[in-house]
Formats: sequence, C-alpha cells, structure tokens
Amino acid sequence: MKLKKLVALACTFVMTASMLAGCGGSKKSSEVLNIYNVGDYIDPALTEKFTKETGIEVVYETYDTNEGMYQKLKSGSSNYDLIFPSDYMVNKLINEEMVQEIDYKNIPNYSQIMDSFKNPVYDPEDKYSVPYLWGTFGIIYNTKVVDEEDTKSWDVLWDEKYQVDGQGQVLMLDSVRDTMGISLKRLGYSMNTEDPNEINEAKDELIKQLPLVQAYVNDDGKDRIVAEDAALAIVYSGDALVMIDENPDLAYAIPEEGTNKWVDAMCIPTSAENKDYAEQFINFMLDPENAKQNVDYIQYSTPNQGAYDLLDDKMKNSPVAYPDEKTLEKAETFLNLTDDVLKLYDDAWTEIKTN
Repeated sequence: MKLKKLVALACTFVMTASMLAGCGGSKKSSEVLNIYNVGDYIDPALTEKFTKETGIEVVYETYDTNEGMYQKLKSGSSNYDLIFPSDYMVNKLINEEMVQEIDYKNIPNYSQIMDSFKNPVYDPEDKYSVPYLWGTFGIIYNTKVVDEEDTKSWDVLWDEKYQVDGQGQVLMLDSVRDTMGISLKRLGYSMNTEDPNEINEAKDELIKQLPLVQAYVNDDGKDRIVAEDAALAIVYSGDALVMIDENPDLAYAIPEEGTNKWVDAMCIPTSAENKDYAEQFINFMLDPENAKQNVDYIQYSTPNQGAYDLLDDKMKNSPVAYPDEKTLEKAETFLNLTDDVLKLYDDAWTEIKTN
C-alpha cells in the first residue's frame, strides 16, 4: 500500500550506484542529487532511470512530516537539492527565504502543468515551486454498514449509531489541521480560520464526537478499515483507491460542505549545492511518460496534462482521484498561518486529545 505524508521509513535511500551513505544527512558532492521526500513517494525505478539517462547519482532520504523537514532545513545541517513540501509549507519556506527561484528555462516540460495548478495561492507568482501530486481527503466507509446518503455531510461522523456496544466506529486523522478542518467545514467555517471563537467551537464539537471515535490514526488506520474493524475513517484520496481495490465493499465520499484540496510540490532549497541537477530532475519528472509511471506507482492525482491523457479511462473518470468541478469549488487549500493562530489550534488539539 502506498504512503502519503504521515508515515515513512526511518531513513531510506534509493541509490543508483554502489554508493553508500550513512543515515542522517545529505551527501556533499557535485556528482549527486540529494533528494529529501516523504517515504515511498517516488517510483524507485524512476530515480534509477534518471541516473542511467544523465549519469547523476541520486541519494534519497525521507522525512515523516512537513514540519520535520522544515526543522532539518532550518538547522542548517543538510545540503538537500530538492524537497517535496505541501502547499502551506511551500508558503512558509518562501516567506522565510528557505527556497530559491526556479529557472524555468531549464524545465521545458513545465508546459505540461495544467493551468488550474499554476499561480497557486501558496506561490502566486510561480517562482519557487512546481506541482508534483495532488488530492483530497474524505470519508472512506463500509457500504455494508453505512448508507451512501449519510456520507453527503460531515455530520455522519457525529451520528450516534456509529457507537456500537460502547465502541466507536469512526477513525479520525491524528492531525490537528486536518481534523480541526473537518469540524470547521461542518460548521460552515473556513479551514484556515483565524477566529478564536470559530476554532473553539470546532474544538467543542470534536470533544462531543469522542465517544464515537475508535482512535485517532494515521497510516495504521487503513488496515482497520480494510479489515472492517471500523465503519468509517478519514483518508487521503490516493489511499482510498488502494483500499477500495483491497476491499470492494468500501467507498469514498467527499461531503457537500467541502474538504481540503492539497498539493505537494517540488522546491529547491536556498542551500542546494546542485540546483542544475535539481532542475534536470524536475524536468525529468514532468515528462508525461515518467509522470504517468509515477502516478501508477503512488496512486495520487496528477497536475500534469500529458500524464493525465495517458491514464486509462477508469482512472480518468474516477471521482475519487479526479472529483468534478462542483466538488472542487468547495475545497480549500491549507494556508500557512501565523504562530499565534497556530497556537490556538495546538491548544485546542491538546484539549481534545486529553479529554
């Protein structure tokens, strides 16, 4: 099962030659491309192909979360050439001058990026990031237990019938922004609200929901749903595709109140020693054939028009991978919030988790 953002190997390297490097930092050399990414988030065959075509060796190191990656870069103890932050983190890195402008003359395949992914709110001038993959999160549910009609609203996650014999049947994400975002959307508020009253109201609703919550989970929750140990869970869209393939009784829904549309991007840190290699790799990954191969491996949605055109009709027409415009109009991208506002979220989260 492919991973997304929250679970990764402690330290994984994909190397295209018999080069060995210790866990804990990028290799300082002009002969390699140092990549820092989340877990199993590139088809290893593509890094090997890149080396065969260019002679550039790839060192691939992983992190667990955007915040962990940020702290590693901030410490100054690394020399990564290419990173893969999520939308809100891209904005934070730009604001703190931790990523550098990309020379698009070296990336002719940028022409493959769909117009809807250009000039995003997190990088409005398209100077610092190139879209990599995207998706949503929503409700995956067991159709033998949950009615499809009920999943049209986030209210289903608060429905008392999903507490059976004192055991909650709902799995929520162990993620403050995602889970608070669901509660905010259910109440009609923005996922990016800075209003203390709205944040507090969302917190109170999540506390009320606790009797129905079997657990707050990340990747570990997927096996529970596939095994039918819970009735509903919050998952990312690409994971939903894999889970439905494993258990055809599962289905995925995006409630009508709206959800998060996330984008992960490719960026070059200010400290990168091999910017030209990074741009070569970005261009390589934007080649439609390569991008399509990567999508087949990871199962998330592509912002690459050429790659999308190569997908089979089943994937192109999947409402899980490619929701319709009406659904996406109600979706929000997480924004980078100020430290003061983030503290409000963190304090709310602490109160929820300690109840």
